[in-house]
Amino acid sequence: MAKARSFTRAAAELGLSPSALSHVIRSLEERLGVQLLARTTRSVAPTAAGERLLRSLEPALAEVADGLAALADWRGSPSGIVRLTTFAYAARTILAPRLPRFLLEHPDVSVEVIVDDRPVDLVASGFDAGIRLGEAIHADMVAVRVGPELRGVVVATPEYFERHGKPETPRDVEAHVCVNFRLVGGGGLLPWTFQREDAQVTIRASGQLIVNDGTLAAAAIRAGAALGYLMEHDVAEEIADGRLVQVLDEWSPRFPGCHLYYPNRQITPALRALIGALRWSAD
Repeated sequence: MAKARSFTRAAAELGLSPSALSHVIRSLEERLGVQLLARTTRSVAPTAAGERLLRSLEPALAEVADGLAALADWRGSPSGIVRLTTFAYAARTILAPRLPRFLLEHPDVSVEVIVDDRPVDLVASGFDAGIRLGEAIHADMVAVRVGPELRGVVVATPEYFERHGKPETPRDVEAHVCVNFRLVGGGGLLPWTFQREDAQVTIRASGQLIVNDGTLAAAAIRAGAALGYLMEHDVAEEIADGRLVQVLDEWSPRFPGCHLYYPNRQITPALRALIGALRWSAD
């Protein structure tokens, strides 16, 4: 009203009739006991009291306007920022093949991806969602499958087995040169777990190399320097053509693959669109 200098123009901007707006202003003046607007037949202008009130309220009104504008992230077409935490394997196999197309199809959405193998508190760290193996996700999170079931297989090169022989049982692994993974968050080494029907065996393997990076582990295994665990689909061709040899096949069951997870609360259209792009389908 003070900026429009006209009941008619201000009412049109607010979607009210001039008489309804005039009634609202008079009620406010009566409640405050102060005249806020000086009215003439030709124009409306704020009084000194009205000017002072407007100046004091402008910062708060601006914050309200910004807050209402921010709600656009929760309605309408996808826009805004999605912050995502994941681990290296999922970044390589889930995000790298699919995220670029999502960005091309949603130019108003920005995605920030932080790759960290350690467990992350989404809410405390300011993330909208994360991608982890299904078995590692807390029950209070909403989880959406974004990858196939996985199977870790024990492999080495033919040359390695010529030098060290093949393990026939999980316990035989203890005598081999193995690549171990360090759990950065917890500090310990990831145990080698084998399962067949109802039997489960956990091994604390030893070896020359300890890593927290799958690429480096795979390089050592493919060079013949060690026995190790790799994802079956990553080495299927190498097993088929004999570059790698798989052992203990019956002790290597499948386990839940990668899932996108987020807190059980309302999500933005941008995150909903990203979930749709990453959701796993076997077809």
